[in-house]
Amino acid sequence: MITRLKFFVSLGLLFFSVSSFCLAAPQAAKLTFRRVFPASTPEMIEITIFEDSDTATYEIRQLDEEAGSAPFIVGAPLRAKMFSYAAELHHFQGLDLDVHRKIANLGEKTFRWEQGTQKYETKFNYTLDKSATQLLQIFEGLARQQEHFVLISRRMKYDRLGINDALLQFESDLNRGLMPEPSRLVPLLDQISGDSKFVDIARQRARNLADRIRRPA
Repeated sequence: MITRLKFFVSLGLLFFSVSSFCLAAPQAAKLTFRRVFPASTPEMIEITIFEDSDTATYEIRQLDEEAGSAPFIVGAPLRAKMFSYAAELHHFQGLDLDVHRKIANLGEKTFRWEQGTQKYETKFNYTLDKSATQLLQIFEGLARQQEHFVLISRRMKYDRLGINDALLQFESDLNRGLMPEPSRLVPLLDQISGDSKFVDIARQRARNLADRIRRPA
């Protein structure tokens, strides 16, 4: 009887310890970028990345189009860099990034940091802050990269003759170093280069682009 009692007491203590650990474990943070720029293309961009997951979400559309986000992948090294910039900016807590000068409207941009019940955000049109500029370039680069992914994927399915033009657009941004993780498109490029249904010039361009990404100078 005493042995059985000790067993149940030990079991209860173990359950309590596990429960306490779960309750005490901090929730992973997430970082969101949103840009709203009416009369541009696209008019709305929203990207959310998670501290503990490669799966991020994006929404890129015109304002009159149906809302809805979709998943995509952002690697751990890039996410770590982005969260590092957010930390340098004190997670946007009480932060004013805007230059407050009379310049052109470049679209309202929002950085938001969330963890559990904590939530901080800042809005700006244009900033000179170095960390904010670096973070902005990564988010906008991810948006541009995903636009290329979607365009090339659609051309592969519905407009094979237009695939070379889509690859040229991708190559232009690749040459300018605008995309933070161009390797995400390598599987598409490999598929194009190996498929005889596409024109030879597109297949060769896709092969060259994939080789460049795999073996950067």
